[in-house]
Amino acid sequence: MATARDNKDLVIDERVTIPGSDLSWSASRSSGPGGQNVNKVATKVTLRFDLRGTDALSRSQKSRLRRLAGRRLDAEGGVLVTAQAERSQRQNLARARDGLRRLIVKALPTPKRRVATKPTRAAKRRRLEDKRQRSQRKRSRAKVSHHDD
Repeated sequence: MATARDNKDLVIDERVTIPGSDLSWSASRSSGPGGQNVNKVATKVTLRFDLRGTDALSRSQKSRLRRLAGRRLDAEGGVLVTAQAERSQRQNLARARDGLRRLIVKALPTPKRRVATKPTRAAKRRRLEDKRQRSQRKRSRAKVSHHDD
């Protein structure tokens, strides 16, 4: 399993660029179809982004990325992105870099705060009217008991 530092920066958008020093990757043999190639060539690429050590993202962006990464997060606080769909190591590295870029793009925007609102008087009235109608409908389905007094 070969390991390499990826010295190329990863441009996320016009404001954010991940320095190449925060990225490293390793190659290993890929699983699945591929004939003899799969047994000889290490084409599967695992790209690691040092999330804990990077200064390219703010604390809140790191937190959102950590949540988005889920099981891709390793014990040292790195984000791992794997690619093995292509037959060449170079193409899989490009795929992994693109996957990491897409993940980071999702984590960049600050979610809008929800503004608490109250239901309108008309909405309350409609809800209660629907509730009354539903209750009446269910009551009409009940067995009618005949009392002989």
